[in-house]
Amino acid sequence: MPIDPLSGATLALPQATTAGSSGAGAGSRFTQALHKLLDASEKSSADANVKVASMMDGSGDVHEAMIALQRSEMTLQLTVQVRNKLMSAYQDIMRMPV
Repeated sequence: MPIDPLSGATLALPQATTAGSSGAGAGSRFTQALHKLLDASEKSSADANVKVASMMDGSGDVHEAMIALQRSEMTLQLTVQVRNKLMSAYQDIMRMPV
């Protein structure tokens, strides 16, 4: 069984905008990318819960449950690291003199 690494949890950052394009579109794409990351994190957590529940009642496989748990943990770690980078960038901007 091939393992799909963090299915749907990739963070597609927006492309750099040119001088003539609007910055609002780039912000919207970035927001959408963050929403996709959060949705993927929630989906992988829900999937892991389903796999563990099916393992507990005997209808599921232990290996599938462990893989789903690892995928969920890695997605959560990615989400936390993105949040940490965003908070760091925000704090850097707030420290800039006006």
